Amino acid sequence: MSLKNKVLLITGASRGIGEAIALRAARDGAKIAVIARSSEPHPTLPGTIHTAVEKIQKAGGQAIGIKCDILQEKHVVAAFKETSDTFGSIDIVVNNASVINMKNTEQTTVASYDLMNSINARGTWMVSKYAIPYLKKSQNPHILNLAPPLSMETKWFAPHSAYTISKYGMSLCVLGMSGELSKHGIAVNALWPYSLISTAAMTTIVCKGLPIKTRTPEIMSDAAHLILTSNSKENTGKFHLDELILRENGVTDFDIYNTVPGTPIKSLSKDLFLDSDQLKRLIALRNTSK
Repeated sequence: MSLKNKVLLITGASRGIGEAIALRAARDGAKIAVIARSSEPHPTLPGTIHTAVEKIQKAGGQAIGIKCDILQEKHVVAAFKETSDTFGSIDIVVNNASVINMKNTEQTTVASYDLMNSINARGTWMVSKYAIPYLKKSQNPHILNLAPPLSMETKWFAPHSAYTISKYGMSLCVLGMSGELSKHGIAVNALWPYSLISTAAMTTIVCKGLPIKTRTPEIMSDAAHLILTSNSKENTGKFHLDELILRENGVTDFDIYNTVPGTPIKSLSKDLFLDSDQLKRLIALRNTSK
């Protein structure tokens, strides 16, 4: 399956996982709208909408960069219009834009709570809302949220309730919209990593030099490609785990995704919000492939 000539609108695509998903689609010959606030270089985070567009074009795709603040409704509406006017249609929307602040309730400011929930939960909902009229016209429409499985355990809330609430807001969009939009053949799914992913934001802001063992964003882009090329009428309402979906589709070499080649799987730094049932299935597949 290929994304050739498919039109993707990806939020937060100027760097990291969003950019990796765009580059994987570009290798198929896709057309991509890079949606982000980063039009000028950031002092600590590499990448802008312009650098992402250059990489996509070199990888074989077409691209436009749109400076867009997904807090602003008029920006989102304009981004969809510009994408459709440029490429003629929109087939896929990837809600990747997200902010993180992993502090406890006392340490979390109201402004930080508002920002996380406005971008993560509200932003995902609003981008998805304005995507619907365009996706209804597509033959195989998908919405993909970079959001965790809804694992309602205290351990995922207690250390950073505000952040968890905001990310689960993205997940709840999958739960609700997959049912709402199935009649239109629009798939709505989530994708989440088993291990921490080596992005600039993760290594320089969140982990701040801690000795973590990560995988590259390409494991997420390869997993996303499987989802986005699947039949939208059959694959919807699911919370996919990157390594699990890849193993279920025949991938066995995961060392290619390690930031440091040769890192044992058991040594990888696990991400948050991992679902116990998914982990059991993953372990069973790992044992089968030995």
